[in-house]
Amino acid sequence: MIDIKKYEINKVENIKENSMSILAIGSHPDDIEIGCGGALHKFVKNGHKVAMLIMTRGEIGGDPDIREKEFINSAKILGVEEIFIAPFKDTEIPLNKDIIKSIEDVVKYRSIDMVFVNFPDDTHQDHRITANCVISATRYVKNLLFFEVPSTQNFSPEIFVDVGEMMDIKREALLAHESQVDKVNISDLSILDCAVANAVFRGVQSRVKYAEAFKAQRYFINI
Repeated sequence: MIDIKKYEINKVENIKENSMSILAIGSHPDDIEIGCGGALHKFVKNGHKVAMLIMTRGEIGGDPDIREKEFINSAKILGVEEIFIAPFKDTEIPLNKDIIKSIEDVVKYRSIDMVFVNFPDDTHQDHRITANCVISATRYVKNLLFFEVPSTQNFSPEIFVDVGEMMDIKREALLAHESQVDKVNISDLSILDCAVANAVFRGVQSRVKYAEAFKAQRYFINI
């Protein structure tokens, strides 16, 4: 049995009738904020139930206790209800039934309608494995969308979310990961710079100022 930590982060008062239950999953503590932080905050603002699950505490990138605290602070900024932290080792996430079951347990516990996760084509092995585990674990979830991060490859999105009004919150959530802001491996470039540049690029593609972009494994349009 996998021991997943659970934290209640925000008491959300504006849950609307017939709201969706949304889960964002990332391999490391800042993946989600980079890939879909703006969309998550927009879902929160529009009365939906949002949670986040990370598979590691990112110990290869820094002190795991610090990175966990940064993740909690970031989740508070985004306004999500709950976060979950799995105990797998950074850079060593396994592709097996235990990790799939651990994701399934969170999906069932939250009665999830929509999942966001790293795109499977990625230079980082944790991102690839997490995505493939999630594909199996969410086979009965109606909506499964993939987000992009700086290590994503061959990403041609077909779904866009206007995050213009959410960019200040997205920036604040990324800055909460203080230990990681400058860890981009490109001189004079921060993760914030990357996120803003990508939001502008996807915004130009979708005819708005700032956007986040997604690829769909499954996506239901409610009419």
